[in-house]
Amino acid sequence: MTHKLAAGKAFPAITLPLLGGGQADLATPAQGHDWKLIVVYRGKHCPLCTTYLKQLEQLREGYSKIGIDIMAVSTDSEARATEQMSEVNPSYPVGYGLTLDQARTLGLYISGVRNGMNVEAPFAEPGFFIVNEEGNLQLVDTSNVPFARPDLQSVLNGLTWLRSQTTKFPVNGSHE
Repeated sequence: MTHKLAAGKAFPAITLPLLGGGQADLATPAQGHDWKLIVVYRGKHCPLCTTYLKQLEQLREGYSKIGIDIMAVSTDSEARATEQMSEVNPSYPVGYGLTLDQARTLGLYISGVRNGMNVEAPFAEPGFFIVNEEGNLQLVDTSNVPFARPDLQSVLNGLTWLRSQTTKFPVNGSHE
């Protein structure tokens, strides 16, 4: 059973190992950015994820220009994540080893090995999270399939507009 993360509330504290060494807190922006985009992808078995992560790489600079750091993560092992990233060649950090409990904490759908080809273990379905400068969830999107994810260019356009405003708006969907 998964729960839904609340927009406007604190993003869960989750630290994962990074490909290439070290580790990172999912919600903490790096390199002078004040917001963070976390893309959870299904893993090595998913060619749609590879395409999506390549698109993310193409738009990385646009997100960076508006102060948004990027990180991609999956439930894959280091070896499987490394193999997939050899096709993507990202300049953004990639975390691996997201546990199923951590995936549930993020409100992600979990699929079994029969939901993909060349799958070794249950895995998290896609998630897309933007964490603002206060460490709160600004945008959340989860899906139970790889072909229903936010359009990266459309999100960049919207966030570029939002971040250019002099008036600070409340987080959408956070009315209680």
